[in-house]
Amino acid sequence: MDAAALRALQAPLKQKYREDPNAAIVTLKAHGTLDSEAVACKVETARAVAVAGLHKATGGTGADLCSGDMLLEALVACAGVTLKAVATALEIPLRSGTVRAEGDLDFRGTLGVDKEAAVGFQDIRLTFTVDADATDEQLAQLLKLTERYCVVFQTLNRKPELAARLERA
Repeated sequence: MDAAALRALQAPLKQKYREDPNAAIVTLKAHGTLDSEAVACKVETARAVAVAGLHKATGGTGADLCSGDMLLEALVACAGVTLKAVATALEIPLRSGTVRAEGDLDFRGTLGVDKEAAVGFQDIRLTFTVDADATDEQLAQLLKLTERYCVVFQTLNRKPELAARLERA
């Protein structure tokens, strides 16, 4: 897809959202079912059921997916798609590229071993490696706009309002 095709694809959506800002508000949903046998949750994805369980560092076997890995995978997916869209819009041809996310966790917090240890990622590093004929300025703009428009990156960067509730079945 080239820049003109991307603009043509997105132009009617942008116009619609300018005319009716409420049309741009979309509620994404995820659903999971608690496993009746194991410490796991079966998450329905668009393609299959993913079984998330305990990480090895918390007693898991490693057979199930780790939700922390899934979070990093979501970041990689979103950042990769965003980078490609931005590169297309800026007419920066990418011959190839990779996206890597790494995050540091202190499992003492998760396991309640140390009340001072944080629960969750302390640091996340996102790295893009691209093969492109582009100037340093173009690549800097590509990174800046990818950070700006990547939904998962911005969600992690600007903590959204978060609420949890427990209901009886």
